[in-house]
Amino acid sequence: MGATYSWSVFAQYLHNTCDVKLGMAQAPFSIFFVVFPAMTIVAGRLLERLGPTRMAMLGALVFAAGWFLAGLGEIHIVFSMIGMGMLGGLGVGLAYLVPIAAGMRWFPGRKGLVTGLAVAGFGGGAALISQVSEALMGGHGLTPFATMRWLGLVFVLVCLPAASLLRYPPGSDDHAHRTSAPAGFLRERAFWVLYAAMCSGLAAGFTVNANLAQLNMSLGAKAGALAVALFAVANSVGRIAWGLVFDVVPARTVIRANLLGQAAVLAVHPWLLGSTVGLFALAMVAGFNYGGVLVLYASSAGRRWGARHVGRVYGWLFSSNMFAAAAPLLAGMAFDRLGTFRESLFVLAALLVAAAVCVRFEERPEAVTPAAGILPGADAVEPEASGS
Repeated sequence: MGATYSWSVFAQYLHNTCDVKLGMAQAPFSIFFVVFPAMTIVAGRLLERLGPTRMAMLGALVFAAGWFLAGLGEIHIVFSMIGMGMLGGLGVGLAYLVPIAAGMRWFPGRKGLVTGLAVAGFGGGAALISQVSEALMGGHGLTPFATMRWLGLVFVLVCLPAASLLRYPPGSDDHAHRTSAPAGFLRERAFWVLYAAMCSGLAAGFTVNANLAQLNMSLGAKAGALAVALFAVANSVGRIAWGLVFDVVPARTVIRANLLGQAAVLAVHPWLLGSTVGLFALAMVAGFNYGGVLVLYASSAGRRWGARHVGRVYGWLFSSNMFAAAAPLLAGMAFDRLGTFRESLFVLAALLVAAAVCVRFEERPEAVTPAAGILPGADAVEPEASGS
């Protein structure tokens, strides 16, 4: 279900072979990352009612149908916007929280690691999809739209059986566990600190990922496709690695390191993009840091508000994607006018540094429970009672 992370490959072929402007080619990607997080807000509540199995299977069906519909974009690009952007976003939004919520219940003592493992496939799948798509479009001459239709059929065969296997631990899916999220979490300062930091990390990751194949087109389409695959692999590795670190390092430290690390690689991008090796290095480091974004904030939500409530709380926190989704679209529009991504990447680097500074000043040492990070009780035993 992480196939959308390979969109840079499709955008390049849409731009080069289908005469679609780059800004318009990025529209399905940006729509996806508005609909997807918006759906997670609703999905947190639906998960409590439908349970993990039915929720994930419904998401898989909608997601696959969306990609098949996107393949009708040869009639009009609007079909791709509706299919991949809207239906694809709805499908992933329904299913995305399920393995995170289930994993935290199975392994409550290792929230960072289990979250990283749960979402590693979401990023790693893009590595396979990017290479398969490049082979179909570049090697076998399929149009981007025909490739989308074939992928839609494959996703039904792969995602639906996998979704049917998702379960909560025995005895944990009764009504006692289907309680509401702690009252007032949207009024907590800690929540909005996480929200702002996550939004900046997502904006940087989206922009690099969506435009990797276009950062230096003189290096060729194959180099761009391989950079996309390297980003995806590093993304998956980063999710596990950052999850491991999160379990043993204070929250404020690991979140700040993630933000500043991404800012550094964006700041030096003009020197990296001068060669194929540099492009690959940028893809891997940016992908590795971006992988942490999808782990650190979910794990922080689980620590602060409890694994039982992570679906609701993280669903709201994940809505920061809707603001971050504008970044690649704006960067693509800037490229159409300026012919370079340099200004866009420098602005994002500055935003990441600003977010890191904000995290630094948002500690709450007055909390009664031990706190090693920006969240009260961040390294304490998971609070099961609301309002703690």
